[in-house]
Amino acid sequence: MFRYLIQVVQTLLVTAVLTALLFAVIFKRGDPNRKKWLAAGSIAGVSASAILAVLRRTTALINRGFFNTWALSIAILTGIILILLHWGALEKRLPKLHRRALDYASAILTAALFFYVLPTIFLYPTEFLLAGESIFSTDFLFKTIGFLAGLGVVLVTALALFNVCMSLPDKLLSLFLTIGLGVNMVNQLASIIQFLFARRVIPMVRWLFRIIVVVINNNVFFLYLIMAIGFLLPVILFAASFHSSQKYNNPAEHRKIRAAMRRNRRWSFAVALGFGVSLITLTAIKSYAERGVTLSPAEPMSIVGDEIIIPIEQVNDGHLHRFALTASDNTEVRFIVIRKNEITYGVGLDACDICGATGYYERKNQVICRLCDVVMNISTIGFKGGCNPVPLAYAIRGGSMVVRTGDLENEKGRFK
Repeated sequence: MFRYLIQVVQTLLVTAVLTALLFAVIFKRGDPNRKKWLAAGSIAGVSASAILAVLRRTTALINRGFFNTWALSIAILTGIILILLHWGALEKRLPKLHRRALDYASAILTAALFFYVLPTIFLYPTEFLLAGESIFSTDFLFKTIGFLAGLGVVLVTALALFNVCMSLPDKLLSLFLTIGLGVNMVNQLASIIQFLFARRVIPMVRWLFRIIVVVINNNVFFLYLIMAIGFLLPVILFAASFHSSQKYNNPAEHRKIRAAMRRNRRWSFAVALGFGVSLITLTAIKSYAERGVTLSPAEPMSIVGDEIIIPIEQVNDGHLHRFALTASDNTEVRFIVIRKNEITYGVGLDACDICGATGYYERKNQVICRLCDVVMNISTIGFKGGCNPVPLAYAIRGGSMVVRTGDLENEKGRFK
């Protein structure tokens, strides 16, 4: 549950804050045509994201890095144009062109921001079910709750921030939007350069590479910085709501002003609460969810010639059992055994093709991958696919389970 709550908040929050600011700036200008362009950009971004998500799920033709690089490049370019236009570039000399360019830039920037993050969001639910699992399982329910809770936190925060921004001066919003886009562009540019370095599209420059490494390794701080920028707006509005300079001619107008001030304080509190929940999610809850799990120690076993002998009664209780063989190069090769039913056992390496040799552990009679926290379907352990343990051949002979040491020797490379 916590995994998808964390991932949704971490993936979506920056885009939510920036689009809330952008929407408020556009809506406050009161131009219906501009609102239509913004809506068109939003629909285009969501639709393109859904199509890309389907293609990524059903085909191997989509290069995620390529599409992300193009989306980020377009977002940076249109972001720069939007900033220049918002601060009056071309407005005096070419007012019609300025107005039209502002419409286009707002729509394209919104589409690019959505296109970068939404395919990942759309694909998260496809990870909820493992092969053979039912949608009525507790694990599926918890994953769904975590996913929806993350969406709820982000969307409510964005809505509240939008309403806060609608009550603030235009120039202040333009300033904060400029700062937010600028901070995000640094992170976006680092991702683009990283991709170009990896594909050798541009030559490796050591000093630039060191900067990119620092930015990529600390990209969560860009998220915190944008959260801080967004948090300042409700603080400003909350403080201003106690000292209104609006004039009124009668008690009715006065009551209306006071009601608006109370409403501003409520929206400010909602934004603060949303950011507070997000911060707790990205720090305390994330730390709890990613806490280290210590693997149970390897159990004793007998080695006779080239065979490992394990008494059946040792692994007959339906719980996870871990064993380890020291290979010829002193690598510890681990494997696990769990009884699936009266006659079959799940036997596999303590590693999988996706997460490597991080291992599995038992929690509340469930087998869990230590790296990705995915719950294994015990009936599928011993078969290839997904995050299942790499299958390991075994035989039952004379009341004992027999595993060949040669099979473990062949897999020692996974544990180095």
